[in-house]
Amino acid sequence: MAKDSGKISIPLYVTARRANKKYLFVTSLFIYDIESTRFLYGHAPPEPAMHRISLRQVAIFHAVMTSGNLTEAAAQLHTSQPTVSRELARFEQLLALKLFERVRGRLRPTAQGLQLFEEVKRAYYGLERIEDAASQIRQFRRATLDIVCLPAFSQSLLPQVCRRFLAPYPEVSLTITPQESPLLEEWLSAQRYDLGLTEECSTPPGCERHALATLNEVCVLPDDHPLLCHTILTPAHFAAQPYISLSAGDSYRHTLDALFQRAGVARRMVAETHSAAAVCALVRQGIGLSIVNPLTALDFAGRGLAWRPFSVAVPFTVSLIRPRHRPGSAAVETFIASLQEEITAVAGLLRAPHANNEKN
Repeated sequence: MAKDSGKISIPLYVTARRANKKYLFVTSLFIYDIESTRFLYGHAPPEPAMHRISLRQVAIFHAVMTSGNLTEAAAQLHTSQPTVSRELARFEQLLALKLFERVRGRLRPTAQGLQLFEEVKRAYYGLERIEDAASQIRQFRRATLDIVCLPAFSQSLLPQVCRRFLAPYPEVSLTITPQESPLLEEWLSAQRYDLGLTEECSTPPGCERHALATLNEVCVLPDDHPLLCHTILTPAHFAAQPYISLSAGDSYRHTLDALFQRAGVARRMVAETHSAAAVCALVRQGIGLSIVNPLTALDFAGRGLAWRPFSVAVPFTVSLIRPRHRPGSAAVETFIASLQEEITAVAGLLRAPHANNEKN
């Protein structure tokens, strides 16, 4: 038998059946010691895997280092001193490190113990950051909300909703982007925003639509206008009155023009503009009267402008659009709840028409 650098050569004699002769074969068996493994793999094998340490043992080590003795460490961890002592010894054994010197019944950290404690402190700092991050997430302190809406909603509905929402969650970051249709619906279909608000009753591709409310358009007048003596205005009240209209391409403009035409009422058109807010600003200056969405009317009420219900129902729908493939969050759901609360409050004001615009 020959031995050479971790290899054993063993002669084997094999007898041939027919010739009754013996032939010599030499085979080699590799012995998997360090030398032979280095020969096979080019490096020494890894050390045998130790039993894994537990978080409980790390917590005990941390408590002993911060408190300075076993008794206080046991009190911190709500356990017994023998348990702390036993687990600490097991911790040292598993790590193959001497973490403490036992001096007159007291533990004194060794250099190895101090080095390990620096690493443990970093780990504990990481755990504290995780806890802090979880707390911030619960309180929406890291939350962001991206909302796209028609300009009318950014001016008249969302400011009140944001006030409701941000009162308990002031650290949320909100982005509100006003945009007209159809680009608004295209952006929502592209999943670029968390939420959208529109007047449309159709659902953009890749989204879900929820009708929050269907309200009616209302009449807006200067707060000293003689027609305010009526609790409800009819189309006939607008005959020959100076009227401020939305621009020619607006769908509500088409609806109202057709309505007055069917009623045989001729208004005196003095101005037209692109938004309900601009209409109300002109009405407030005494230039004329108009019919606009109730959200904008309520926003301007009491500031040189008053409103009255219109006898003909002209529906105004508030639709919430949620892109299907945007991740949901507690912040989104809470914002929607605030939105629904505000819509309910608006509906209540519209049921009490003189609550906000009674003449002084």
